[in-house]
Amino acid sequence: MYFRIDLRLHDQPALREAIEAGPDGVVPLFVFDDRLWGPSSDIRRAALVAAMRDLGDRIGGLHVVHGDPAVEVPRVVRAAEASSVHVSADFQPYGSKRDVALAEALAELEVPLVRTGSPYAVAPGRITKPDGTPYKVFTPFFRAWKEHGWRAPAPEVRTAPWIRPEGRTHAIPDITLPDGITLPPLGERAARRRWREWIDDVASYDDVRDLPGRDETSRMSPHLAWGTIHPRTLLADLAPLRSQGADAYVRELAFREFYADVLHHRPDSATGYYDRKFEKMRYDEPGDAFAAWQEGTTGYPIVDAGMRQLRAEGWMHNRVRMIVASFLVKDLHVEWMHGAAHFYRWLVDGDLASNQHGWQWTAGCGTDASPYFRVFNPITQGKKFDPDGVYVRRWVPELRDVPDRHVHEPWTAPEPVADYPAPIVDHAEERREALDRYEEIR
Repeated sequence: MYFRIDLRLHDQPALREAIEAGPDGVVPLFVFDDRLWGPSSDIRRAALVAAMRDLGDRIGGLHVVHGDPAVEVPRVVRAAEASSVHVSADFQPYGSKRDVALAEALAELEVPLVRTGSPYAVAPGRITKPDGTPYKVFTPFFRAWKEHGWRAPAPEVRTAPWIRPEGRTHAIPDITLPDGITLPPLGERAARRRWREWIDDVASYDDVRDLPGRDETSRMSPHLAWGTIHPRTLLADLAPLRSQGADAYVRELAFREFYADVLHHRPDSATGYYDRKFEKMRYDEPGDAFAAWQEGTTGYPIVDAGMRQLRAEGWMHNRVRMIVASFLVKDLHVEWMHGAAHFYRWLVDGDLASNQHGWQWTAGCGTDASPYFRVFNPITQGKKFDPDGVYVRRWVPELRDVPDRHVHEPWTAPEPVADYPAPIVDHAEERREALDRYEEIR
């Protein structure tokens, strides 16, 4: 069993297939893939290591190797005299190419690569329009996705005939996080514990999910990103519940699957524009303003709070993600790829499809019926979704003593605010500039 981002024992059909195929023993293999491990940030490495350690503790240790999977997996196959290699199917651009190369290398040994299941309730590419083409808009995809349905979760693997082949196994490394970073508990046990604690409050999810000061979202995104829980498990628990909150949560899970489907059909959109006419958009080069955005010193409190939360927790509230992304693209006129790369470096829940297409949605160049005209006003967004300034004060302590009615516009406070910068741009002016630039390509 070659584990990737599916580090769990519950609802793990590939592992069950491996056990049935190899009743005399299953090697629990993990490969530190050079192409993924090398460019990863310490935050992403630490999250992966935590999930690996949790699984290793439960099964008595993973067999760990480091290198190119097309080289290392066949080497372990020969050492273990394995008859098959089992994986969860990977639909992301690099993962798909890696598995093609791996299947070819294993074929030389007459050993099949068996793909069973995926990280999704419905695998990308499974749902299409009646004419066979992929959906480009979420709402009709969502209807078709619900109509298609999904299987029940596979039972947990409680025992397995684990074996370790001869040959050196690498130690799981210790990762030192940057100062000030605190990650949530990770691993399958932490994922299931968090879900059990939170689902009792799902009925109110639709009412509070946009309020970052309340911090009542599920925080399941890191667990989904690393595969320590499967979305089918969540959907199965949500199915008997009848509330707007449960329905809203199902819709969010569907968005994750929609973006995975879009990326599957358009792998070029991982690094380029989904709507290619935006390739001609005029953008500014990242400079001092981009650095201020990264550091949370733009002078716009809700933006700065979000960017500081990202650097402290490796996570950001979803409503705030949209606000800070809009600010970068529409107020600072920096191309979306720069923001997406910064997010992917710092987010513990970084998911390629959701990250890249979430950014393109905000930038107006993605899968959306009403594109570039949507420009988030950071002041009104702050007042609407953080009316008492709880979120802002949590992450921008310079504003702790500013009255509520001034906390999202501290420059209007009767007393000047020490140590907090003035706004680096005028939102109204930059909104007009953004729309003018859109007119140039429209």
